[in-house]
Amino acid sequence: MNRQKSSSSFGKRATPARVRAALLSFFVALTLTAFGAQTGFAQSAVGQPVASAAGLPVQTSYASIVSRVAPAVVTVRSERRVKASSQQFPFMDDPALRDLFGDRAPRGGQGRQQQPRTEKEEGLGSGVIVSPDGYVLTNHHVVEGAQQITVELTDNRVFNAKLVGSDQPSDLAVLKIDASNLPVLSLGDSDRAQVGDVVLAVGNPLGIGQTVTSGIISAKGRTTGLGDGSFEDFIQTDAAINRGNSGGALVNTQGELVGINSQILSPSGGSIGIGFAIPANMARDVMTQLVKQGRVHRGMIGVGIQPVTADIAQSLGLKEVRGALVNEVRLSSPAAGAGVRRGDVIVAFNGAPVADYNSFRNMVARTQPGTPATFTVLRDGRELQLHVTLAELPVENPKGDENASADNGGGASESGKLGLTVEPLTPELAARAELSRDTRGLVVRSVDAEGPAADAGLRAGDVIQEVNRQPVGTREELRAALERSGARPVLMLVMRDGQSTFVTVRLRQ
Repeated sequence: MNRQKSSSSFGKRATPARVRAALLSFFVALTLTAFGAQTGFAQSAVGQPVASAAGLPVQTSYASIVSRVAPAVVTVRSERRVKASSQQFPFMDDPALRDLFGDRAPRGGQGRQQQPRTEKEEGLGSGVIVSPDGYVLTNHHVVEGAQQITVELTDNRVFNAKLVGSDQPSDLAVLKIDASNLPVLSLGDSDRAQVGDVVLAVGNPLGIGQTVTSGIISAKGRTTGLGDGSFEDFIQTDAAINRGNSGGALVNTQGELVGINSQILSPSGGSIGIGFAIPANMARDVMTQLVKQGRVHRGMIGVGIQPVTADIAQSLGLKEVRGALVNEVRLSSPAAGAGVRRGDVIVAFNGAPVADYNSFRNMVARTQPGTPATFTVLRDGRELQLHVTLAELPVENPKGDENASADNGGGASESGKLGLTVEPLTPELAARAELSRDTRGLVVRSVDAEGPAADAGLRAGDVIQEVNRQPVGTREELRAALERSGARPVLMLVMRDGQSTFVTVRLRQ
């Protein structure tokens, strides 16, 4: 029933059939209106989608963005020479086989010595042109060890590239090609990118040619441990990234570079929607230093740090599970001079909150050596402001002084509550373990596989130095410290392989 017929019916007697038909038309129209509001589409008289329910245009294509950014994304090919292992046939040294094949058989160690050979190993990745005069940003692992690097543009031009500088800790490298008036991709502010933002990944996956995929920012501040692991602050995305995308662009809907695609997490080697990009702000800082100085200078204060877990926060009486827990202070370091102590929890750096140990490590690393800095620590329930002047992180230690302990396990106690046995650390035992003779603590002799200590990851050979922030050197001191723990998790400082780390052990009541 159209509107004209519906209007004319009011001048006539309404029969039951007409009433039912009118009501049916009304409910159908109401249902279609509700459906249009839910789906974000309103249908015009000719059936074309015009706007969302909120009156905003619906995004149906990213072609205009791609047309702007794609020319600035290139293919990077690297070539390196590696020694090839000589082909050996050791089984041919068997006399029986020699009789069977005669002198035509290849010999193993007794035959004519083969000359060492080299083989060509080729690598494939992507890159981003960041200046009209030919600077290209890519990944360190794409060009690592390369003797020859070429860059292929989308207009099919190919250039030999010079490696300006490469930085393994951040997995970034800068190349230079001899060209001018090149299309460029501007770097955006990755700090402003939010989880849920739409992003596009552009690169050359598996060498099939330039490819664009879309997705969103799935998370920020990720660490993966897949690479060098030194300074990671990845943007995670579900935009498809595959081998060959490394060094390519992750752009926002304004056509700005927000990340350099670097890694994927996949059991199969192909994309499963978990990809990682280096934030543009980190890339900008590293690139600037590589171009100007050929290397990256990073600050350090000389502490070992680890995450603050829920158990550690409870043990230390913290109100929030955040910050970086100091498990070691290097001798004669800026931190030692500033009064940092083992067991301090760093919660702010230059006024900026420290969410976790990784963010603190990156904050310090991004600060230039020689810069005065202020950081806030929690100690015994008090908040302290400490002042320090940053030193420079040695190049030979790419992991950095501010790296977290790789092992969050360790710890110890007495056999009973903790499920282990200990003995005092004598000077002789300390010397055997290559520790200072005045190191004090308890050596773990055995661990009950079913006990709380084993659950916490403790093992024989660990040295317990503190329990609940109190030094322990005898079994009696250990027992007394455990008694004072009550129902709280036991916080232990444990040394393993020369590295001290805090661990928590939950006693079984």
